[in-house]
Amino acid sequence: MLQGSLVAIVTPMFEDGSLDISSLRALIDFHIAEGTDGIVIVGTTGESPTVDFDEHCLLIGTAVSQVNGRVPVIAGTGANSTKEAIILTQKAKELGADACLLVAPYYNKPTQEGLYQHFKAVADAVEIPQILYNVPGRTGCDISNDTVLRLSSHRNIVGIKDATGGIERGTDLLLRAPKDFVVLSGDDATALSLMLLGGKGVITVTGNVAPKLMHEMCVAALKGDVATARAINAKLFALHQKLFVEANPIPVKWVLAQMGLIKTGIRLPMVQLSAQYHEVLRGACKPAELLQSP
Repeated sequence: MLQGSLVAIVTPMFEDGSLDISSLRALIDFHIAEGTDGIVIVGTTGESPTVDFDEHCLLIGTAVSQVNGRVPVIAGTGANSTKEAIILTQKAKELGADACLLVAPYYNKPTQEGLYQHFKAVADAVEIPQILYNVPGRTGCDISNDTVLRLSSHRNIVGIKDATGGIERGTDLLLRAPKDFVVLSGDDATALSLMLLGGKGVITVTGNVAPKLMHEMCVAALKGDVATARAINAKLFALHQKLFVEANPIPVKWVLAQMGLIKTGIRLPMVQLSAQYHEVLRGACKPAELLQSP
């Protein structure tokens, strides 16, 4: 179930920052038509830090109903409060999500034992497949491979999104983890490398704007067609880099708006893409043939 191109979908918003649910439904249909293998709703790219609890639940419920079983729906339910993470994860289960994505607690910097106890508490409390999410560049907190391996024995902890970008680290985890533990990349630029080493796919930002190519790259990589996977990745690599010229999801929402798929809304403290990067993003889109010339 959890493999291939799993898109960390943006949360469409109107210019005033309110949720644009109709555009979310249309965006989900676009992704499924283009081959996206799974929808990750209310993750970092979905602006999870700035949606409130009711909006969080609305977004998960909308994704589940619109997908209607066509692909897996993975709900972001992590928090830096263990109690809050349990409540969100339980709600995601009730709303029909297929799995949950739990980011490492941010800002409060728990120890490795604290991380273990946090994730174990959520997994003990809610019977739903759970994916750990390690993104130390965002959280200021790094889940060590040893802690991941401790957690991998829990029946409800089925995998990890590794957004460290460290191939040596990913290789170590792939060599030591149980065979049924799913290692997913959370870093588009190194995702192909991790898949060729045994990773099962990527939770992707690039897939928001180039879903068909990301899906096709993952298909090629997972069946060992290295030449095809490399050729597709070459078309995507500028996007892998330039979609992060400012904090995610600022650049990817700008590209999607240019594609006519969403409106320009984004919530403070995120703001619109700086004008100096408009042509940078347009240039990054050219190899993937995403945007027409203005």
